[in-house]
Amino acid sequence: MAKTITPEPQTPNINLIGAGTVIVGDVKANGDIRVDGTINGKLHGKGKVVVGTSGSIEGEINCQNADISGMVKGQIHVTELLVIKTSAKIIGDIHTQKISIEPGALFTGNCSMSASVNKEVISSYNAEAIKRPQEAGR
Repeated sequence: MAKTITPEPQTPNINLIGAGTVIVGDVKANGDIRVDGTINGKLHGKGKVVVGTSGSIEGEINCQNADISGMVKGQIHVTELLVIKTSAKIIGDIHTQKISIEPGALFTGNCSMSASVNKEVISSYNAEAIKRPQEAGR
């Protein structure tokens, strides 16, 4: 008699940087990431990046989708949709395909909307990230 194997349900790959946590350096996440703490460095997420009201990022953000409610100082590159919530404070340039800005949000910088620009930025970031581990071994 054949034994049927039921696959285990997959849980989404969600990373959390909690309030009070401070990370100095670059962060790379294969799934979604929520930041309620502080990151001083680049953040690259393959999925959605959420910066909570207590979250703060000083550095570049690269991701597929993003919801910003906290503070970001640096460039933001989003390949699909960027949502800037009422409590958000952004200082830096934005590159995205689609954007939604709620009334009350603060944004100082330039905004460019183009799908092709983002793909080039993400591709160059991925190429740079691949080089770094190889160079570290030298």
